[in-house]
Amino acid sequence: MELRFNMAEDLESNPWITKSETVAYENPWIRLEHHEVITPGGSDGIYGVVRFKNLAIGIIPLDENYNTWIVGQFRYPHNKYSWEMPEGGGALIADPIESAKRELLEECGLKAKNWKLIQKMDLSNSVCDEEALIYVATELTEHKALPEDTEQLVIKKIAFSEMFTMVLNDEIRDGMTVAAVFKVKYMIDQGLL
Repeated sequence: MELRFNMAEDLESNPWITKSETVAYENPWIRLEHHEVITPGGSDGIYGVVRFKNLAIGIIPLDENYNTWIVGQFRYPHNKYSWEMPEGGGALIADPIESAKRELLEECGLKAKNWKLIQKMDLSNSVCDEEALIYVATELTEHKALPEDTEQLVIKKIAFSEMFTMVLNDEIRDGMTVAAVFKVKYMIDQGLL
């Protein structure tokens, strides 16, 4: 039995009608839009959309013994400390792999010979258009880390299995990192990495 509520015949078509759009706030990283809309049910409504000006880029670096690096930093929006994979933003007009290489060097002082895109994600897709790309980086060499002046980072090299346990114990809660860790664990278990 199939239940359908206010669904168009073409499931891929947009059932929302935008009547107007204004920019409520903008900075170098995001634009917040206010939309007056007609909802899929036909009533008047509003929608707030956060438009991101960068891709979200995440990297799981893995050495030959399945060790990885995690980054600790205080996250202002949640007002708490967070352990994560190396991650950051990449300009929409830049090659994402170059952004990933830059982030890995900045945050961990690592360069990788091999890069594999393992996951594409839409983050908080009910309120924003942020897209994420997650890579696995292997054949690593160590260099000097180059953190941005807005970052106060702690870097730890740990076994990937420990990182997986941290996710299971809710010690790592960053959404991109959680998704990446489960995907990498699956790939390791299947012999794909």
